[in-house]
Amino acid sequence: MSRRRGGGRKGREPRTRKPSLDPESLEELIESLVEASAEGAAIIVEGERDEKSLRDLGVRGPIVRAARRPALEVAEEAARDYREVVVLTDWDRTGEELARKMEQHLQPTGARFDLDTRERLKRMVRREIKDVESLSKFVERVRTERCPKELP
Repeated sequence: MSRRRGGGRKGREPRTRKPSLDPESLEELIESLVEASAEGAAIIVEGERDEKSLRDLGVRGPIVRAARRPALEVAEEAARDYREVVVLTDWDRTGEELARKMEQHLQPTGARFDLDTRERLKRMVRREIKDVESLSKFVERVRTERCPKELP
């Protein structure tokens, strides 16, 4: 006798979806990122579109792009030029690997670096988006759903 996988949940309660994203927590996290940047923290992202997305969210401070550069070079530059570094790579396989390398290379420099913001953001949004470049449009959509504009 074979067991069916997937659809059949005979005799069980239907699965409930996990609670949806908490918009307030997302706003707080974005605000903390904007504040850290304003206070001089550099944010390491993968590419140009990631930088644009953060700029659209109000990040005005330094952003270091890691695309097509050795991770060691990026980490050394960030540690040398900035007091604090926020690693904000995508949450796909490439982004995970880059975040791991950044941690590895930043640790011996003694620089203060933040991977926690990335992990918290990833946990919040990974069911919806997979990368930093999609973040600004996603936040905009969450804001619109939360506070739809009044109809004329």
